[in-house]
Amino acid sequence: MTTVAEILRTKADGQVHAVEPSDTVLTALRRMADKGIGALLVMEGDQIAGIFTERDYARKMVLLGRSSGDTPVSEVMTRAVRFVRPTQSAEQCMALMTENRLRHLPVVEAGRVVGLVSIGDLVKSVISEQQFIIEQMELYITGVR
Repeated sequence: MTTVAEILRTKADGQVHAVEPSDTVLTALRRMADKGIGALLVMEGDQIAGIFTERDYARKMVLLGRSSGDTPVSEVMTRAVRFVRPTQSAEQCMALMTENRLRHLPVVEAGRVVGLVSIGDLVKSVISEQQFIIEQMELYITGVR
């Protein structure tokens, strides 16, 4: 069973990208586009204030006709942020994401953000683990060692 810590070690860009609550939505969108990501943590110092996602932008900005250049992230971010610990399994994360309709989970250890996992990260991990099991079973069945 793969843990969140193992998934974080395999990520090409393990950096957690963030904005401040007072930053504009346009600033957040530019950062997301520059980094090729779909979510940013909203941080006040070292504390999570919220998360800003593509879904927040679509539902709380575009559909309401708000201006990205004038709206602070704090007005449209998701404030209730679910998080996981590095010791939790990929399966536990996927269950939490499915139950709460989430695509991103911050990883917190000892009160500090140490990473962010996406549904894509988790699916990639599960597929890799399943592929390994299949290969091991094939070797066992064929007797090749």
